[in-house]
This record gives sequence, C-alpha cells and structure tokens, in this order.
Amino acid sequence: MTANPLLAHWTTPFGLPPFDAIETAHFAPAFETALTEARATIAAIAEDPAAPSFANTIEALERSGATLEKVGGVFWNLTGTNATPEIEALQRDLAPKMAAFHSEVMMNAALFARVDTLMEDPDPALTAEQRRVLELTHRRFVRAGAKLEGEDRDRLAAIMARLAELGTAFMQNVLAEERDWALPLTDSDLDGLPQDVIAAAKAAAEERGMEGQIITLSRSLIVPFLQYSTRRDLREQAFRAWTSRGANGGAHDNGEIVTETLALREERAHLLGHDHFAEFKLATEMAKTPAAVRELLMAVWAPARAQAEADAEALGELITEGGQNHVLRPWDWRHYSEIRRKQLHDLDEATLKPYLQLDRIIEAAFHVAGRLFGLSFQPVEAALHHPDARAWEVRKGERHMGVFVGDYFNRGTKRSGAWCSRFRPQSALDGEVRPLVVNVCNFAKPPAGQPALLTWDDARTLFHEFGHALHVLMSDVTYSSVSGTSVARDFVELPSQLYEHWLATPEVLSEFATHAETGAPMPRDLLDRLLAAENYDQGFSTVEFVASALVDLDLHDGPAPADPMAVQAATLERIGMPEAIVMRHATPHFAHVFAGDGYSSGYYSYMWSEMMDADAFAAFEETGDVFDPETAAKLAEHIYSAGGRAEEAELYTAFRGRMPGVEALLKGRGLDQAA
Repeated sequence: MTANPLLAHWTTPFGLPPFDAIETAHFAPAFETALTEARATIAAIAEDPAAPSFANTIEALERSGATLEKVGGVFWNLTGTNATPEIEALQRDLAPKMAAFHSEVMMNAALFARVDTLMEDPDPALTAEQRRVLELTHRRFVRAGAKLEGEDRDRLAAIMARLAELGTAFMQNVLAEERDWALPLTDSDLDGLPQDVIAAAKAAAEERGMEGQIITLSRSLIVPFLQYSTRRDLREQAFRAWTSRGANGGAHDNGEIVTETLALREERAHLLGHDHFAEFKLATEMAKTPAAVRELLMAVWAPARAQAEADAEALGELITEGGQNHVLRPWDWRHYSEIRRKQLHDLDEATLKPYLQLDRIIEAAFHVAGRLFGLSFQPVEAALHHPDARAWEVRKGERHMGVFVGDYFNRGTKRSGAWCSRFRPQSALDGEVRPLVVNVCNFAKPPAGQPALLTWDDARTLFHEFGHALHVLMSDVTYSSVSGTSVARDFVELPSQLYEHWLATPEVLSEFATHAETGAPMPRDLLDRLLAAENYDQGFSTVEFVASALVDLDLHDGPAPADPMAVQAATLERIGMPEAIVMRHATPHFAHVFAGDGYSSGYYSYMWSEMMDADAFAAFEETGDVFDPETAAKLAEHIYSAGGRAEEAELYTAFRGRMPGVEALLKGRGLDQAA
C-alpha cells in the first residue's frame, strides 16, 4: 500500500504540503491516525504521575496534536479554496468529530486539574510569555467547559458538535447558491460595461462551460456590473440574487440553521454562567462588554447616517437630471455613485484599473514590507493547492522568515470573500519553526494572456490580507498558541487595516501604479484625484458596515430569537436605516457570524481595530515620513512580531504610548465634520 503523503515527512521546498501527491482519499485515514495519536498524547499528559509543571503540562500541550495540525492545515484550507463535492462531504463528516475531540480534551478532568494547579500557584521563574501562555491555556479550558460536571458537561459537548455541523452547512449553502446562480448577458445587455468587465464576464462563462457572458455572485464581478450597467432591470435582478443568498427557500436556505445556531449559542452561554452569548463572547475581547461595542457603533452611526442621507439626496438629483423619475433604490446606489464620483473628482474605476495591475500591486505590498521591516521575497517553485496559486520565500537579511502563498482569483470551488490562513504556525519551542501563510482573494481572472486589473477596493483588499500575512510571518514568540494572529478578535484587524494605509501614499502609487499597456506611471493629476476621493462614499460604506455589526450584536445580546429576521428588521428600523442602503451582510449569508463563531458578536471588530489603525498610521505621519525607521521598528516589535504574548492594550500602548479614541476613526473616514 502506498504511504499516505499527509503522514510522511515532507521533503518539499520549505516543508510545503506535497499537493501533487495528496488526494482527497488520503484525508480520512490521515485524520483517523492523527486523532488516535493526539488522544494518546493527551492521555499521557493527563496521567503523568509526576507533579504538574509548566514543562510536563503546558509545554507538552503545546507539542500535542502536531500531526493533526499538519493534516488539518492542508484540509481546512482546501475547504475554502477548492471545495469539491468530495471535500464538502468529508468536511460535513469531520466538523462535528473535530469539535467532539476538542471538547474531549478541554473537559478532561485530570488534564484540567493539572492546568488549574499551575494557575493557582504559578512558578515565579516563568517568563512573561510563559505566564501569558499559562493564563490563556487555563482560560481556554474554563471557557470550553472544564469546570462543568455531569449532564452539563455532556450537553455542552453535544452543543459544540452540533454548532460545527451547522456552521459547515451554513457556509456550504451560501457557496452552493453562489455556484448555482448566473445571469446570462446577450450583446444587447452589455450597455455601459467597460471592456474589462465584459472580458471578466466572458471568462466566468467559459469557466462554467457557457457561451457568451455571465454575471455571477462573485463580488469582483457583480459590484462593477452594478456600477456600470445602464440596464436597471438587470441591476435589480443581480442585486436581489446577491442579497438573498441563503434566503431563497429549498435545500440551501439558512433560516432554520441561523435560528438553531442562536439558540445553541444562548444555551452554551448559560451553561458557562453568562446571561447572553454576546456577554460570554466579548469577555475576552478588548471591548469586554456589549455596552462598549454599542457605544462605539452608535458614535459612528450618527455622522455616517447623516452623510449617507446627504449623499442619497445628491444621487436622487442625478436620477432626475438623467430624465428618470424613479426613486433611488439599493440597486441604483453604486451606479449613480460612480457617475457622481466622475463628476466630483473626474475619477472612475475604468480609468483607474489599467494602473492597478495585480502583479504590480503585489510588488507594492512586498516593497512596503521591505522598506518598513527589511523583508525580501523570492519566488518558490513548488506544487500548490491550485494552479493559480503562487509562492514566495520571505527573508529578513539571511534569516528565513517563512513562505507566503497568494491565491488571488475567483473560481467556483472557492468561497467568496478574502482571508488569511496558514498551513503551519510559527514557534520556537523545539527550535525555530517558520510559518507557511496563505492569502486568499476573489479577484476577477482575466482572459489568457491579459494582465489582471484590480479595482481600488481590490487593491486595498490585497494590502489588507497581506497585513494579516505579515502578522504571521513576522511572529517571533516561543509558543505557537500565541503566535501570529492568535490575539483578540478586535485587535487582529489592526495589522491588516493599518497596512492598507501605505497603498494610498504617493510614495507607493507613483512607483507601482503603472499602466498595463504603456507602462507609464499614473499621471500626477490622476493620483491627486484618487487621493482626494479616498473618502468618497464613506457614508454608504460605513452605514452598510455598522448596520451589519449592530444586527450581529442584537442577535446575540439577549434571549435567542425565534425569528432572527424579525430582529434584523427591528434593528434596522430602530437605527433609521436609509432606504437606499442594505446591510453589507444580511443574516442568511452572514458567514463571518454563522459559518463559525469567530466573528459572532464580533463583526464590530474591524471598527474597533480601526480606532487603533488610524491612530497608528498617524504616528508615522507625525514624523513627516510614512516609512520612518524608528517608528517602523517599534511597530515591528510591539505589534507585528509580538503575537499574543501580552495583553493587546499593553502591546498597543507600548507602541503608541496610549490608547486612542473614536476621533481618529471618524477623521480617517472623513466623517468628523458630518452633522
């Protein structure tokens, strides 16, 4: 029998997974072996006759499950980037099994007794990082139910297994609806569309084996269609399909999944001693309480709504000026906003995109990392998880920092959105282990032989996700449990959102924003107009975000609702949601919140982090040099390299000297003057 490559020692460049040898059939037996090994390791730690010590308990836990992490690092990345029917079937089987294993470990009474003993009387010789790892380990056990007994313990384990099933089903339903829907376009339906959008629509049709052009529910295709198409009837059709994902009835409807998920989360919170799930979830975040989250969101909501209402009135005037008599509707906003941006700033995406080549923006992201942190990037030739993916070795001088993988193009087997994940974390417990990190995006793939062109939003997304990647690549801690992005959810977006700022600097754009055909740099007047329009339509984008964050909070900050959509409607009515704007993520396809509980009660996190990222970039601006070496060195030490080795507020204060308020956020969005 051929050896399972998932369980073998990988001799590939830098220990990358041997994707050319891995088959879907390898995963089930590999997980079975890895789980057996992990259970044996946990039993040995729990039953160790020696008195508990940091080395034989906490460090032993850090080392446990190495094979499981190795196999899982490959599989869970594939579920998001290459979700074949076989992968999805295995995911449905594995999700509850993995949740059950996690509960089994966290509720192991003998194991927790050892951790609890160490926490009650910590060794004074522990380093600051070791003390932090001990505290976080103990907290994870407690929050996973280690102190529960009897039926309560069994019930929580059952809840966690069921939540894993529901989260998997939720995401697969959304992906299925995105995969199944298409709007065919005849030549007479292309009015207003730029050539690059038509080419992307043709490429989307070819991928699905269809003739002509189609619009899919990929953001990289549907957003420009909504911006440019002069066919209002088709814009409405596409918009309704996009915003109704997961709410169309039938096999892929997420309504019952959301209701059951909220009920189980509420029960979980009660078992763990909390009144509501939001209270439980936020206790370990920087915000700490639902009240603090609500205070931030409402402080931003008022000026954002005022700006959006003023903008809606201006867009309505454009409709009238164009000889139309309809009211402004959500499928109209992007279209008329694009016209207005052209009027106000002499700027449109069709003019910008030739200057925003994917390869050049990747170079720009690498260049900024080089100037700030001394990193360099060299291409790596290796088999990856998909032919579109690319890899680079990352170095700092002669030191190997890790491998960065970029997977940039949309495809039918990839879930929507953009994210950063890893195949291997950083650690130094048993010698230096450097990370393998991957950025996944969903940009429109160009026809063969043509350069990939990005929208301004695409370019910002690339910089955002690369900021996450740097947080992983620059991690310099001993224990993997606190490496890289292992920080509070409302802090983890700081390195990514901060990195976006460098894209919008003249120093970067003047060098890397070059025309796809002529190679000429972006003209200075166009660059100036782009930067002047940086905060254009911030009322719209802030309103659609804050509305989503408030609905998320309301769904979890109270008794589990029997009708979640009624809660959504009540929230939007209470805050006075503008009629021409919808939530960025409606509940039935709100994957941040319901494909797992990572951002549940926590979608606000992007805005909490934004308070810090606006203030952090100001630290560079105050020096007069956005690449100031001294400020960059402090940023690397206290933010990008620090992982979770200290409390997040402590890390930020070490960098900046204080914590910021909401003022920097409002100023950064241009909402500080909105009434």
